[in-house]
Amino acid sequence: METCEIVIAGGGPAGSACAWKLRQAGLDVIVMDKAAFPRDKVCAGWITPQVVEDISLDIDDYRAGRTFQPITGFRVGLIHGDRALETRYERPVSYGIRRCEFDDYLLRRSNARLHLGTPVSKVRRDDECWIVNESVRASMLVGAGGHFCTVARTLGGERDRAPVIAAQEVEFAVEASAPAFAVAKEVPELYFCQDLKGYGWCFRKDGYLNIGFGRLDSRGLPKQTAEFVEFLKTKGRIPPNGSWRWKGHAYLLAGDTGRALVADGAVLVGDAAGLAYPQSGEGIRPAIESGLMAAETIIAAQGRYTRERLEAYERNLGKRFGASKAAGLLSRVLPVGLTVAAARGLLANPLFVRHMVLDRWFLHAQEPALA
Repeated sequence: METCEIVIAGGGPAGSACAWKLRQAGLDVIVMDKAAFPRDKVCAGWITPQVVEDISLDIDDYRAGRTFQPITGFRVGLIHGDRALETRYERPVSYGIRRCEFDDYLLRRSNARLHLGTPVSKVRRDDECWIVNESVRASMLVGAGGHFCTVARTLGGERDRAPVIAAQEVEFAVEASAPAFAVAKEVPELYFCQDLKGYGWCFRKDGYLNIGFGRLDSRGLPKQTAEFVEFLKTKGRIPPNGSWRWKGHAYLLAGDTGRALVADGAVLVGDAAGLAYPQSGEGIRPAIESGLMAAETIIAAQGRYTRERLEAYERNLGKRFGASKAAGLLSRVLPVGLTVAAARGLLANPLFVRHMVLDRWFLHAQEPALA
């Protein structure tokens, strides 16, 4: 049986960030993932300057042969609305990336031992160690396998209580000279549902286009996604004759998830812990920062991975990503007593859109990178 100090179940941004930090401290780490990287991972996919700082990303090295699209503005409106507000910034406030490239880059850079194409199907406790797939023994286990993470199921806890976002997305190559292609590369477009319980997006990343739609209620999601696409076509935002194969996924919003985030010798990070921002549903930054925070706690434990020594991680998560138990998308974070109709009116207010919707809820510009 192969042995290591830490097994990380999941090679996405949370798992790779955790592995990178642990390897910097000299710990022996194995990352296991069911996919062979690079793998297709459809995601709107943008990272803020704070994320670049968090992971010490060498931008010049990364953008060599990879998509790294500066974002200097947003268009925000309502689906089936008459107009959209365009907000511009003097400098890049985020960067568009393709997850198939970004995740592979971070995973390879981690310098961990990689067991790819190897799903984590079984984990069990054996004295003070974990046995994974009856083939790897480790002192510490990190669950980074997303919403359906095997480690999360093993640790248990109550049934998921936090709101679940369901989304459908597609990403495909486009010709830069396409005649009906109106989406500017540096300006992603966000369109909220009329009931404000979800939104769709249209985002050009250099030579690729990402279209997606997500909301709190998954009932009728394919139909609503199709209606959103038709809206984009009628507005001339995307090619009129496009037809694509959609990919779906689900994840928990940050808050009172009901999941056990810490146990003896184990922690959950990223989507496995349910950390997506409640206002936007965005999860890359919470995933990366939770992975780094978990690594710091593991390093500080100095090989004694009791629940008591790991609980600092859960406390730090609460301080960093703590949210109201009633948190949700836009309709659930508006001031108490504000009607949906009045809230829709605020989306026509340039100051509200810039300083609340974009700066605070989507970019989290007020929150510095991890120290």
